[in-house]
Amino acid sequence: MEFDDTLSNSMDDFGENPKDLEIPESVPMMAVRDVVVFNYMIIPLFVGRPGSVEAVNEAINGNKLLMLVTQKDATKDVPEPDDLYKVGMVSMIMRTLKLPDGRLKVLVQALSKAEIKKVLQKEPYYQVEIDLVEEPEVEEISVEIEALMRTVREQTEKIMSLRGILSSDLMMIINNIEEPGRLADLVGSNLRLKISESQKILETIDPIARLRLVADLLNKELEVSTVQAKIQSDAKEEMSKTQREYFLREQMQALKRELGDEDSYSQEIEDLRASLKKKKMPKYAKKEAKKQLKRLEMMHPDASEATIVRTYIDWFLDLPWKDSTKDCLDLKVAAEVLDKDHYGLDKIKERILEYLAVRKLNDKTKGPIICFAGPPGVGKTSLGQAIAKAMNRKFYRLSLGGMRDEAEIRGHRRTYIGSMPGRILQGLKNVKANNPVFMMDEIDKIGDDYRGDPSSALLEVLDPEQNSSFSDHYMNLPFDLSKVMFITTANRTDTIPGPLLDRMEVIQLSGYTLEEKMAIAKRYLLPRQIAENGIRNSHIRLNDAILEDIIRSYTREAGVRNLERALGKVCRKIARKVAEGGKGPYAVSANTLIRYLGPPKYLPENEVDAVGQPGVAIGLAWTEVGGELLHIETSILPGKGKLILTGQLGDVMKESAQAALSYCRSRNTDLRVEPKYFDEIDIHIHVPAGAIPKDGPSAGITMTTALFSAILGKSVSKNFTMTGEVTLRGRVLPIGGLKDKALAALRAGLSKIIIPDENKKDLVEIPEELRKKITFYPVKHMDEVIRLTLGSETVTAGKKKKVSSTKNK
Repeated sequence: MEFDDTLSNSMDDFGENPKDLEIPESVPMMAVRDVVVFNYMIIPLFVGRPGSVEAVNEAINGNKLLMLVTQKDATKDVPEPDDLYKVGMVSMIMRTLKLPDGRLKVLVQALSKAEIKKVLQKEPYYQVEIDLVEEPEVEEISVEIEALMRTVREQTEKIMSLRGILSSDLMMIINNIEEPGRLADLVGSNLRLKISESQKILETIDPIARLRLVADLLNKELEVSTVQAKIQSDAKEEMSKTQREYFLREQMQALKRELGDEDSYSQEIEDLRASLKKKKMPKYAKKEAKKQLKRLEMMHPDASEATIVRTYIDWFLDLPWKDSTKDCLDLKVAAEVLDKDHYGLDKIKERILEYLAVRKLNDKTKGPIICFAGPPGVGKTSLGQAIAKAMNRKFYRLSLGGMRDEAEIRGHRRTYIGSMPGRILQGLKNVKANNPVFMMDEIDKIGDDYRGDPSSALLEVLDPEQNSSFSDHYMNLPFDLSKVMFITTANRTDTIPGPLLDRMEVIQLSGYTLEEKMAIAKRYLLPRQIAENGIRNSHIRLNDAILEDIIRSYTREAGVRNLERALGKVCRKIARKVAEGGKGPYAVSANTLIRYLGPPKYLPENEVDAVGQPGVAIGLAWTEVGGELLHIETSILPGKGKLILTGQLGDVMKESAQAALSYCRSRNTDLRVEPKYFDEIDIHIHVPAGAIPKDGPSAGITMTTALFSAILGKSVSKNFTMTGEVTLRGRVLPIGGLKDKALAALRAGLSKIIIPDENKKDLVEIPEELRKKITFYPVKHMDEVIRLTLGSETVTAGKKKKVSSTKNK
């Protein structure tokens, strides 16, 4: 059942209960919702529920009396007796009107307060037994009661005034009522109270107590109305101020148009609106951009915040939300481009072609996260450029080395002065495409401090499952990075945080062999240096023998960076001659090479000669710049059993030296010395190039071999170098970076390498031309190392074990 929104407040709405009307003990009952009916009230009701219609019809056919009670829960269509309040009003039906939709509109007048004693029937309508509630009469209006009535009248007038509904007729009615109970009912029926509070007023029988209750509720309502009026007044003032500024601005613009001045600001707003309409972006981004544009339109052009909002809108227009370049999915063309720009690197090229093949079959595949790990100068960055060229994508490079501020990745929040998005979104803005090849150089050199941890911020960027909704602090909206092909580079992977490394596919780039360097120099380095130095191919003659001499004698590196510098230096010498009037061609010979580059820096034969002394062994180590030789020198001195280590060794290498000594002491019988021998000597182990930090476990067998050599007074066999970790029981454990170490040995002229037996599986990664020049000796135990390097008669234990070599495998 629905009710009319207005309750009558005029004098005619209140009538007298006819004295000759007898109210029976049993009457039909109708439940009402959202209203409490008070005494003397005349109210229109809309009746629609079947039970309520039956109750009204029964009352009309009888004495027209109907019991009205309020529901506790207004949402119930078929209330049970427990869902109804017990106290209500016996009312008389004055008029009825049948509506077209089948409902009834009835006008009822409340006659007497009553309480339900018993429910006689529920179907088809409620029939209840009632007990009339008699109110005590107020015999005398005391000063206190009069003050209470006056307070109620004044509070009512204030509340109606605050609400803007003050009526002189209504106040006349209120001021003319002299009965406390009737005044309480009239005011309580118009207070907009909760149903429970109105019912409490109705159920208060004593008139004075009821009036006090109404006065308390008026005090509360007066506070609420005062605050509400203040809020409305403040809002109205603010709105008036905004409207006034708007009208003044419109008038100013009209004056400018009349004077012939251009309204550049309005034109700028319109241009931005047109650009936003054309720009392709997600719905949520366009909605936010339009919201910000509306804010900008309401601002004064000279306001400081207007510049911030304008810059923010510009970023919406500049970012490539849905702008992509078309991939070149022709695998043959891509393979030709990769082969043209880079020599070798077959595994990397194969991985790129695999991605293009998958992309051709499934255009919704996510961009891979690849990490090129290897020494400097092997072409990691230039390989990224070649990949972008092969795929017909834009290329952007971001250097992460030394980055310490998280905001460089995620951007600054717009609350800061000069805030802007992070380097990721800046890069996408520059390339104007959402699917570039995005190269992040030196990811292993990221730092962290009080400004945050950039490596943690990169976790979301480099996670294919998360970067589809990457959120930059400045934009504060998701941006899809799943189409970007991220490529990172690193010299070493052990310094990259584990969670970040786990998100990347690591591809190792090892150093180049002599043949590969020769091919790279002839195809790429020399032509580039000739062009950069302003000379022509006809000005210089450089044969393969001289080029090999430059590689062997003037460079010793995994990559080709120093080789290019040496070739550049040669080209500059010839460029000077051409600039002075020479015509050439100028042939580079062994004699002129010394004049151009100076005396040779490296003499490979010295490495072999250095081994021919007791106590000296050469090992192999892996560093950030590739494989390097590790000279281990050991001296036996009279002393008290001390182990002296020099050469700026790391903790791991110091532990290897201690393990080597312990192993030697356990083999005193094989060394033909007494047990107390080690208590009467000091052992000094030195690794030259002391200014360079050295660490790693792969020098274990080299230190042990050097110790055996020093104690026995025998020299290690020439051309031997080794790598491997040793345990206290003499087991040789596997190592990493075998290809880089093998290249370092080859550069130094060492052709025999002792490796752990478990590293035999890694030999397939070494190029065939390299395996032809080096003999690998896999070993499982330190005894095998000693027999190979110091002779089979040296070690008595394990003589039956045969040491095998692996060559050309």
